[in-house]
Amino acid sequence: MKQTSVVTGAAGFLGSHLTDLLLSRGHKVIGLDNFVTGSVDNISHLGGNPDFKFIQQDVTEFIFLDCPVDYVWHFASPASPIDYLKIPIQTMKVGSLGTHKALGVAKNKNARFLVASTSEIYGDPLVHPQTEEYWGNVSTIGPRGCYDEAKRFAEALTMAYHREHKVETRIVRIFNTYGPRMRLNDGRVVPAFISQALKNKPITVFGKGTQTRSFCYVSDLIEGIYRLMMSDYDLPVNIGNPVEMTMLQFADEIIRATKSKSKIVFKPLPQDDPKQRKPDISKAKKILKWEPKVVLAQGLTDTIAYFRTKV
Repeated sequence: MKQTSVVTGAAGFLGSHLTDLLLSRGHKVIGLDNFVTGSVDNISHLGGNPDFKFIQQDVTEFIFLDCPVDYVWHFASPASPIDYLKIPIQTMKVGSLGTHKALGVAKNKNARFLVASTSEIYGDPLVHPQTEEYWGNVSTIGPRGCYDEAKRFAEALTMAYHREHKVETRIVRIFNTYGPRMRLNDGRVVPAFISQALKNKPITVFGKGTQTRSFCYVSDLIEGIYRLMMSDYDLPVNIGNPVEMTMLQFADEIIRATKSKSKIVFKPLPQDDPKQRKPDISKAKKILKWEPKVVLAQGLTDTIAYFRTKV
């Protein structure tokens, strides 16, 4: 019998790549999405696949499934500043009510549950690089609070179900990820820089460009998440690429990779924007025997090729 996985946010950037990996490894997949930020284009290639079933649904409402379920992967959530500044209440609801409903499925079906958390729970970190033991530096009332606190609540609720209801749970803290199927206008730095470069428009760098990020290619990330779900570890694990670079360095890399004529322009740093972001992946290396393999130049080649079809 094939194992059955439920993926919330299955039409999103990460959810669709996860769905592909699960299908390739012999799972039946039930995908849920309401297309608030997901796209049917990300799963259209799965049409007619007998192992894939799609349900268009808001996961903050009761989820009814009349079949056995082995794994629940909760990936439903807006994940870019543009989205959660525009729809802050929906962002908070999917992190709270949506996580509650997804955990309810796992409890009811006696399934293992994984929540897609984020490096944003560390806020603008006072510890560098960020380890899983760091509690974070987050403004509850700032413009990013709706996303950061929703994810922090999702982690707390997941652990509550683990402790009270003995649900098998996993928590992944995802750091900056890039690759095909990102939305062109989602406001995150990779699609923003690439789309500007492909149009030979000025590349917008915020602040002085000294703030750092660490970019993990999507196939590496999804492999790490799969290994975490299949492991016996129930505390949070960072999954990301520890190679850190400044936004100025990244802008230069994009200009080089796209052979663009773009120039760099500077704008004020948004409120509460993290100054540094770099995962400590010691746990992932030790427990999951995982570390990223795809170097930036290779990952950007595939990502830029995808965006050329969208610009």
